[in-house]
Amino acid sequence: MQSEFNGIFSGLTILITGHTGFKGSWLALWLQKMGAKIVGFSLDPPTTPSHFALAGMEQKMTHIIGDIRDFNLLKETLLKHEPQVLFHLAAQPIVLHSFSQPKETFDINAGGTVNVLEACRYCPSLKALIMVTTDKCYENQEWHWGYREKDPLGGKDPYSASKSMAELAIASYRQSFFNSSGQPLVASARAGNVVGGGDFSEFRLLPDCLKALLKKEPIQVRNPSSVRPWLSVLDALSGYLWLASSLLQKGSAFAEAWNFGPLEYQAITSQTLVEKTIELWGDGEWYNPSLQPAYQEMGLLRLNWDKAVNQLKWKPVYNWEEAVRQTVDWFKAFESSLHRPKTIDFYEIGLAHIQDYVEKARRENLIWTASEELVHN
Repeated sequence: MQSEFNGIFSGLTILITGHTGFKGSWLALWLQKMGAKIVGFSLDPPTTPSHFALAGMEQKMTHIIGDIRDFNLLKETLLKHEPQVLFHLAAQPIVLHSFSQPKETFDINAGGTVNVLEACRYCPSLKALIMVTTDKCYENQEWHWGYREKDPLGGKDPYSASKSMAELAIASYRQSFFNSSGQPLVASARAGNVVGGGDFSEFRLLPDCLKALLKKEPIQVRNPSSVRPWLSVLDALSGYLWLASSLLQKGSAFAEAWNFGPLEYQAITSQTLVEKTIELWGDGEWYNPSLQPAYQEMGLLRLNWDKAVNQLKWKPVYNWEEAVRQTVDWFKAFESSLHRPKTIDFYEIGLAHIQDYVEKARRENLIWTASEELVHN
């Protein structure tokens, strides 16, 4: 049977921080499908409902409630479960929340990342660390071209600044402590604005659209002309997984920072995304409240992922419209579940979405769909 990523994750113990979040729960589902033993370390799901709870992921993995600001518990968890791979996704991920809670944002995103890195120094079983940050870690220049991995880090808002600090910490630990034989290889991953089924977060455009449509309310769009690199959650995760696989198979040449962005280099405005969502849903309307925002968000953000294409041989599978369509399909199933409780299996829906994605990637002959067997190092 063909297995994505050459079956490299089958039988491995993998620790995910932030496994109860939107991306973390999809990552846990995909890895569990591939035969990995999953250990999750996270706070409770950040929303109710949540993809984590709806998919029943707590019953399919080792589920640990913990805060990445708790260094001792992090260290104990790593030593007890002895993972070979760690994916760090735990974060305070909302830009607007960072204005009302700046200290918490820095404590979690910068300090928490340092805690994870420091705890990993005591875990000899680890072979690879994938530290997930964001495309907003770059110093915002309102450029019309995409940011590259070598561009300056920075951030005017607390969220972006906290993530650029995390990137600096990752680079420092990689060069100072994880730079010799026997030490885990460390890479960071910077993805675009990720969309997908099961994201109920506040102050995110597509979740806000779909929550309004579910309630049959008009969609409030704060910044219709804002441009973002919208990326399917499965495209982002395929990048993270292929990066981890490359570290395990090919070594230190891949222990760097990597961008993962969408097919559309020019990116898409918020208005275009909202109008496509309404079209796919089959009903709805949107409006701009025309209020002066309390805090200024960046208007133009594009990401260049040439490095991932040329060196990792990775590319996204879905265009932005396909990513929105998959998201709408998931939320249509959620709408049905509200009228017919317990008749929708969101774990199986997630597996089906992943399988559709993998099959399309295989038709496009993407390198990570190859089926040759590999031996774990």
